[in-house]
Amino acid sequence: MLCPCRGKLKLLVVSLSFVILFTWLYLLVGNSENGRSLLLSACLVESTEARLLERDVLASRVREVEEENRQIRLQLSQSQGLAAQPAEGNYGNQQWVASADTGPEDVENTAEERANHSECSRSPTAEKCELIHVACVCAGHNASRDVVTLVKSILFHRRNPLHFHFITDTVANQILSTLFQSWMVPSVQVSFYDADELKSEVSWIPNKHYSGIYGLMKLTLTKALPSNLSKVIVLDTDITFATDIAELWAIFRKFTEKQVIGLVENQSDWYLGNLWKNHKPWPALGRGFNTGVILLYIERLRRIGWEQMWRLTAERELMSMLSTSLADQDIFNAFIKQNPVLVHQLPCFWNVQLSDHTRSEQCYTEVSDLKVIHWNSPKKLRVKNKHVEFFRNLYLTFLEYDGNLLRRELFGCPSQANINTELSNALEELDEDDQCYDFRRERIMVHRVHLYFLQYEYTPTADGTDITLVAQLSMDRLQMLEAICKHWEGPISLALYMSDAEAQQFLRYAQASEVLKNRKNVGYHIVYKEGQFYPVNLVRNVALRNVNTPYVFLTDVDFLPMYGLYDYLRKSIVQLDMANTKKALVVPAFETLRYRLSFPKSKAELLSMLDMGTLYTFRYHVWTKGHAPTKYAKWRTATTPYKVEWEADFEPYVVVRRDCPEYDQRFVGFGWNKVSHIMELDAQEYDLIVLPNAFMIHMPHAPSFDISKFRSSPSYRYCLTTLKDEFHQDLSRKYGSAALKYLTAQRNI
Repeated sequence: MLCPCRGKLKLLVVSLSFVILFTWLYLLVGNSENGRSLLLSACLVESTEARLLERDVLASRVREVEEENRQIRLQLSQSQGLAAQPAEGNYGNQQWVASADTGPEDVENTAEERANHSECSRSPTAEKCELIHVACVCAGHNASRDVVTLVKSILFHRRNPLHFHFITDTVANQILSTLFQSWMVPSVQVSFYDADELKSEVSWIPNKHYSGIYGLMKLTLTKALPSNLSKVIVLDTDITFATDIAELWAIFRKFTEKQVIGLVENQSDWYLGNLWKNHKPWPALGRGFNTGVILLYIERLRRIGWEQMWRLTAERELMSMLSTSLADQDIFNAFIKQNPVLVHQLPCFWNVQLSDHTRSEQCYTEVSDLKVIHWNSPKKLRVKNKHVEFFRNLYLTFLEYDGNLLRRELFGCPSQANINTELSNALEELDEDDQCYDFRRERIMVHRVHLYFLQYEYTPTADGTDITLVAQLSMDRLQMLEAICKHWEGPISLALYMSDAEAQQFLRYAQASEVLKNRKNVGYHIVYKEGQFYPVNLVRNVALRNVNTPYVFLTDVDFLPMYGLYDYLRKSIVQLDMANTKKALVVPAFETLRYRLSFPKSKAELLSMLDMGTLYTFRYHVWTKGHAPTKYAKWRTATTPYKVEWEADFEPYVVVRRDCPEYDQRFVGFGWNKVSHIMELDAQEYDLIVLPNAFMIHMPHAPSFDISKFRSSPSYRYCLTTLKDEFHQDLSRKYGSAALKYLTAQRNI
């Protein structure tokens, strides 16, 4: 009985010995030659246990090899910058696609395979407090809006000081300089360069791209930017950052000694020349490169004679191509085709291009892979992409993000010239125990201002009588805009007090309105919300400062001017010689309590409606003193202008020269914001002249939040009285004994 068992036992021991022996031989050969052993699998093809063992061994070995390769790539990426360069004549494909981000074994892989993986451990970082330079070409009203969203996305993630360099036209310069001055972001510097001075450098290049001549301006950066600037990140305005820009800046350290420009491969088939029959793009290496995100080593570019090199390239190619199709990108690619050793290829997640039919989806496998999103299709947010909804939501997040929250200090970095010093000193002088502290603080608060939020095109008439309607509004008065535009055909300057999100709602409203989108002579200026009060006079002053006509009609947005008032006022300006005299022309104000009104087409029709009770003199039943000095009884029969005297609390709507005094910004919310202005006009000896054939009608609306606070808060009313007294004192110091009558009149009320 024992013999068969012993025989089986011996057979089992022998079998196990062979398994161990072949396994040892396999590992020995694998370790010595990094090869594959087929002998083991051939000998044990019948053994399930052996196959499982082989699988585990192979999996373990694969992990070891992968780890070894990863370490090799890491070492190569760290040392390549110090390695000797190959001869310039060797311009093989393997050389130009290889960069400091790849090892030799990756050269045969596709760009997508190499760029797909973002390993945090390998990501370079900029030094703490290192100043990062960013350049951008921006022209016009629309591009100025786009660049704000770009800047927001950068500021949201940044941990380093920034210096923005903007090549702008006159419009963008005015918009962005005002915005950054009022934004006051710590550790952010801004410089502007006149695009008009650079146009001659590129105007000779025919360009079919929708960006026009400004799409070629990036070619001129070595000439435009300061001579002491070493390197810069160049961005299109339709870029959104999803990471700290310092990570991109740090890639400069990976450049070899000869590399001068860093770019991401183009993700469309444009440069492959197969999009349609007879499609002939400019020359490019492989798929070419996209110039929406560029790392420019300015210092090295100047050293190799960049300006002459790109010119020669453009001149040579234009002999056959006749014009550029993708603006500067065509010329950059033709230059790189001739000089591939100069380019450093960036991983494609640094420029995920969301135009139609691109390979952008191969640049990321998860959200953490995303670095920079590029809306480089003319369709912008309407572009076709599998994940466009995610990208759109990310973009809208920054579009509507409260820019006030980006005024963050960079702790630990040496402070530069502190643009907030004056504001900080003024705040320190305020007494926080003062009952009216919040009112006084509002007076010195600086609000972000975005001028000309929509396109504005208007040249004043040559006769010197042109006049702009000036008003302010918030979101709850938006419905009045179309009606005002129908009643007033002349230029309009509107300041809108809104949050970032409300500004985008307004933009969509204006672009969808047939009335508003066809009016190019309306300047919309956004004053961004901040603080607890409505800074009504600050908002008015923004609208007043940004008119380009010699005269202004100071009104409120809930009034509709009579039809033809624009032409009537221009004639009155001439008749009353306003160019040589100090006059304020009073437009009598009326009101209706009806939301639907058949608007009177003449003074006679208005008087009839007044007699029938359809219309009333403005605020006669609530605030008679505000407009009683207009003398409505006299106006009914007047045929010529007549002068009226100032009286306490008089607050008419007037036409004055553009150089009139501004509104006093201490008055916020409800109360005395217009009264104080009329008082100062009188102190400066303006004659108040009532126009006999002009009128305006106030349309009904819900009470504002500020008037509700005035009525319900004793503290609010106390502070308003305090501010009135201080205004009287300031007026007396400014105008002397002539201002005493205002104090006397106030005490007699």
